[in-house]
Order: sequence, then structure tokens, then C-alpha cells
Amino acid sequence: MRNVKLWLIAIIGRIAVHLINRTLKFRVVGLEYYQELIKEGKSVIFAFYHNGIFMATYYWRKKDIAVLTSQNFDGEYTARIIKKFGYIPVRGSSSKDAIRGLVEMRQHAERGTSVAFTIDGPRGPRYIVQPGPIWIAMKTGHPILPFIALAKKKIELKSWDAFQIPYPFSTVWIVIGKPLFVEETKDKEKIEEARINLENTLHKLLHFAKHCCQLSINGSVKSEHTC
Repeated sequence: MRNVKLWLIAIIGRIAVHLINRTLKFRVVGLEYYQELIKEGKSVIFAFYHNGIFMATYYWRKKDIAVLTSQNFDGEYTARIIKKFGYIPVRGSSSKDAIRGLVEMRQHAERGTSVAFTIDGPRGPRYIVQPGPIWIAMKTGHPILPFIALAKKKIELKSWDAFQIPYPFSTVWIVIGKPLFVEETKDKEKIEEARINLENTLHKLLHFAKHCCQLSINGSVKSEHTC
């Protein structure tokens, strides 16, 4: 029965992500940061909020990005969905089998594969950065690329993360921040400073994304790309 439920949720989820996202207008700020890193041949450590998975899955699709997903039921159907969009699911989380998952993510990064973390997953607290991406950045020297995915018109589920499901034909803002580099250190205070820096950066990006959603004049945001 569990396998049937997983299969149904994965199928419905994949169809919903595909059909709804195809109708959306994605507007992007800061895309040049990503493009410059790729031009330099660097792999990227994406860091974003759990509630933006629906839009982010579609926007960054087919780039062979390794994504850390939890070992629980939610993580299983999430892994099945994102795999259909060209991602590499890595099983593990902040709460179970964390070390194994992080080691596998590090191995992907060291081979030149970009990796992605929902920084407050799998169970929150909402908007609080977990240490995973900081550790990977320290061990590999690769940059963390923070971004926000925010729909202008959406349903927000009554879940711990206020998960977003955008209305069809809505506008979605992808706001990308400057790359963050983390020097390797054993100093716990410096590691915590790096974690707080990423957390504060994402808070600022979220505030800016909310401002973008309120705009009504096209082309009024610097460094904007539409797709």
C-alpha cells in the first residue's frame, strides 16, 4: 500500500510541477552570478528555502544537480519527482543518515557536479540555515550560491515551511545573491559566522523578492532576466 501511495504522489507531483510551471513567467535577478561561475568552470552549491522547491525544481531542471533529500516518506516521493527533472537525488538529511548524505554530496561536488540544499529542511525551523552547505563549501572550496524562489500569486500550505504552490500563469521571481566562499577552519565560531552570514543573506534576498512581487512596472529591477 505504501508503494502504491508513493507511486501516485510521485506521478501527480511530477505532472503538477510540469504543467503549472510551464504557465508561469519566471523573472530573474542576479543570473549573471551563476553564469559567471559556470563560465569559470566552477561547480555550485545552491542554497534556498524548502518552500520554494515547486518552482526551483522546474527552473533549474536538466542541469544534473545533486540534491540532498530526506530518508522519510516525504523525501522518497520528492526524490522520485526531481529525478524526472534531471536531478540526482542523494538520500540523507539533517535528522537521519546526515553524515552519509553529506559525504555523498561532497563526492559529487569534488567530481565537478553542482549540488543543492534546502537549507531549512527537512523539518525546519523555517528559514534557519542548517550547517550542511557550509561544510561542503569548506571541504571543497566551491561557492555557495543563495537564491530565492517566490511566487507573486500562490497557495501557501499550512505546513512548517508555508510551502508555495503558485497559481497558473502567475509571476515567479528567482532572486540570486552573490556567491559566498567559506574558508576551511576548525574554529566553531568562524563556522557559525559563515552559517549566520548565509542565513542573513537569504533573509535579505527574501525581502528583495517580496519587493519585486509588489512591482507593477516591467523592467524596473536592475539585472533582470525574463524567461
